[in-house]
Amino acid sequence: MTALTLMDRFRNGLWYENPGLVQLLGLCPLLAVTSTFVNGLGLGIATLFVLVISNGLVSATRQWIRQEIRIPIYVLIIASLVTCTELIFKAWFPALDRSLGIFIPLIVTNCAIVARAEIFASRNPVGLSIVDGLVMGSGFALLLMAIGAFRELVAMGWLLAVLPPGAFFSLALAIAAKNWIDQRKHHE
Repeated sequence: MTALTLMDRFRNGLWYENPGLVQLLGLCPLLAVTSTFVNGLGLGIATLFVLVISNGLVSATRQWIRQEIRIPIYVLIIASLVTCTELIFKAWFPALDRSLGIFIPLIVTNCAIVARAEIFASRNPVGLSIVDGLVMGSGFALLLMAIGAFRELVAMGWLLAVLPPGAFFSLALAIAAKNWIDQRKHHE
């Protein structure tokens, strides 16, 4: 993999193919948990960890997984990793675990993770799959943190920001800003 290819992959994961910002995958945890920066950081790191490791494991085992059972096997791999992640949070970060609640176990059903396993990891070598998990997970984590920070800052003057409508408003602003930046780049 060349440096340019690696940079392109990071650019895609962070900006052009961001699971939450562009593909609009994983919106339930994105909208529900991002009331603070710390919550966004916690769930972002958990999702990043699961995405990187699951992509690597799916890629490493892809030649032995039959087509008919591939999705249940992917979910089993992801569920095992999420269980480990949840136990780590319970042991070392109990306050964050309580704050995130059900959304850590719900990483199993995050369509961004299952989609990356099916679309990328099941068709590519382990190294590329791990890099894909890293960049896609980083893009998702950064979006979670940015929305959490925005909502937390705006909530100081506008209480609606921490309520559920504030999550939709924050995501809409993020998508609008991204589209505006992309259009400006396109016209230059």
